[in-house]
Amino acid sequence: MAISVVGIGGSLRVSSQSERALRIALEGAGDLGAETTVITGDDLVLPFYDPAVPERSPAARRLVERLRTADGVVLVSPGYHGTISGLMKNALDYIEDLREDDRPYLDGRAVGCVAVALGWQASVTTLTSLRSIVHSLRGWPTPLGAAVNTAEVRFDDDGTASNATVAGNLRTIGRQVAQFAQK
Repeated sequence: MAISVVGIGGSLRVSSQSERALRIALEGAGDLGAETTVITGDDLVLPFYDPAVPERSPAARRLVERLRTADGVVLVSPGYHGTISGLMKNALDYIEDLREDDRPYLDGRAVGCVAVALGWQASVTTLTSLRSIVHSLRGWPTPLGAAVNTAEVRFDDDGTASNATVAGNLRTIGRQVAQFAQK
């Protein structure tokens, strides 16, 4: 049975720079035979997380179920004001619904982290935030994370990165998630 890797990220803009980075990372997981799921854009338009509300929207149920069965995860957030976007934070808050599971939160799962921002400061601090959140959720951040500065690297309409090293790093993150999930 193939392993499952869920990719969460991007912004509300269709085919944003962060969504394009996410898709490259998931290609790396796919190179090792992982089945990948992309949750981005409108899929991330969720009600604010409230643990006291028992009913979840269809999009929130889909997110939680995909994460519940995922062997690995890739997170790609745009850097907004030096940290992850509110869209990403709200999506990650829904992981709280996994607290009672046999495998709570992201326990024991490899999680690739990528931050995409216009500038080094925002991309690096956003990556640091993602890695800290993954630790808090009991996940294992992959050894390689990526801070992508879109002042220097762009992703064109077909998703190709203007810098081959960055594209290679993104694929490596996806491969690391798949490799660790296979173990």
